[in-house]
Amino acid sequence: MTELQLLIYGLPGLVVAFTFHEYAHALVATWLGDPTPRRLGRLSLNPLVHIDWIGLLLLFLVRFGWAKPVPVNPGYFRHPRWGMLWVALAGPATNFVLAFLLAWLLVHLPWLQGGILLYMVRLAMIYNIALGAFNLIPIPPLDGSRILAAFLPEPMARAWDEFERYSWVLLLLLLLTGALRPFIGWVIGGLDSWILRAVGG
Repeated sequence: MTELQLLIYGLPGLVVAFTFHEYAHALVATWLGDPTPRRLGRLSLNPLVHIDWIGLLLLFLVRFGWAKPVPVNPGYFRHPRWGMLWVALAGPATNFVLAFLLAWLLVHLPWLQGGILLYMVRLAMIYNIALGAFNLIPIPPLDGSRILAAFLPEPMARAWDEFERYSWVLLLLLLLTGALRPFIGWVIGGLDSWILRAVGG
């Protein structure tokens, strides 16, 4: 598959993955009492309110990109640390649920076995797995760092939050050097095979 074909066939899957990921953050934050996502128009499945087009373009060009993060104010939560935990988990969990649904379509719908639609669904599945897995890395500002912070003692959690001002340098270095690529590739490949086996019965 050429780079142009990858762009054309993969774009819908990427947009869906990013949109549902950010919508899940907004939805859970709203459920827990934070009006910020609704007030800013982020409680929506409209891709235009979630997609950062520069981040999406860079994802194709350099294999690293981003969507617009959903602003969340944990001060509205009854238990701020646990509230942030559930908000953070919601994005990756939604991507994995979507990956399962797409895998089910691939396995159980015979008319998908071939053609452009097969590539589109397959890429959408892989992108959802990749987005969910990548965001579980415990480096700020990724969701995994919020999950980790919920289990740290309060002083360590505050220090970890402060680290976010500098963590982008570490994350950028790991991405540019390719240090994360073998591990992420192994995780994505393993999850991909496991999900396909699971839905195949």
